[in-house]
Amino acid sequence: MLRGSIRRIRFRTGGAVTRARGITIKDVARRAGVSITAVSHALNDKGTLSAATREHIRTVADEMGYEADALARGLRRSTMGAVGLVLRSLDALGDYAPAGVDVFERFVGAAASQALARGLSLMLVPDLTRAPVPPLAFSLDGYIVTNPHVDDPVIARLEERGIPYVTYGRPPGRPDFTHWASEDDDASARLVLNHLATAGARSVALVRGTDPNAWNLEHQEIYLGWCEERGSTPRLYELPERAGVEGGVALADRILDEGLPDAVFCLTGRHAAGVQRGLIARGVRVPAQTMVVAGSDSEHARNSRPAVSALELNPVDSSAALLDILQSLIAGRPADAPRLTRARFRPRASTRR
Repeated sequence: MLRGSIRRIRFRTGGAVTRARGITIKDVARRAGVSITAVSHALNDKGTLSAATREHIRTVADEMGYEADALARGLRRSTMGAVGLVLRSLDALGDYAPAGVDVFERFVGAAASQALARGLSLMLVPDLTRAPVPPLAFSLDGYIVTNPHVDDPVIARLEERGIPYVTYGRPPGRPDFTHWASEDDDASARLVLNHLATAGARSVALVRGTDPNAWNLEHQEIYLGWCEERGSTPRLYELPERAGVEGGVALADRILDEGLPDAVFCLTGRHAAGVQRGLIARGVRVPAQTMVVAGSDSEHARNSRPAVSALELNPVDSSAALLDILQSLIAGRPADAPRLTRARFRPRASTRR
């Protein structure tokens, strides 16, 4: 039974549906299961859609009775003016407001202000593979995906729907993907490691997270290479990001039982604060006996006693680079990518000797 007014539908010879009154460009995108931008690119031979996605969109548009050139003209005037932001690290953590972790807040704030300056709106979107998905999620013009994982299902979902996206950090295992930007992790990690070496460290332990993203994997690779160059035996520990400060405290016992290194380099500020607290509780003097440093600054690192030296990431330049790349993709232009920005090292009492 139909409720409300009956919509009149006309048919071509052979039964194909022609233009029906009330059908909009968004209806085409919705029926095809893609974004408005993807429909525009399919009908204008623009962008980086797969051949299968392009053909699917054209078939849907044809079945709905739209002539491709007329639809394309309308689509050029009908983008949403909004992009999505998916924080994969927080998706994995299962906590979108972890205490003391302000790096995500700073990135979101920088990305939002950069987007507004370009006449765009920024929408925060949770894991696109988990129901319920926000109704507008697949109608956005494009996405920024932060710290994607190996074979990330969110990226797969965006690619299935032909939605342009960029990543904050290189997607692991995809050397041919270039639409990303981040701080120069190689330069940053070596800056920290050389700072420790200059302060007298001969043995350095690395504590990385367990999420399979470029942040963890690339820092591990850089660290192992640095150890090999110096003839130092690597000491690598993995600690779940969700373990937080208390996880770092517990790990300190294991580190100490296996022999106190000259320095401990933790990739997250919460882990660094916890490791330092645990070492001090066991009578270790920081920085006299061992130094502690964090790969990402946080409230925990700054407020520790002694304050923990840390890398301060560069959300302003990184988010601007990501939006540059994304806007090029949305417009169907070649993108200047990948892009590297610079983090700033904040030496504090935990490494001052």
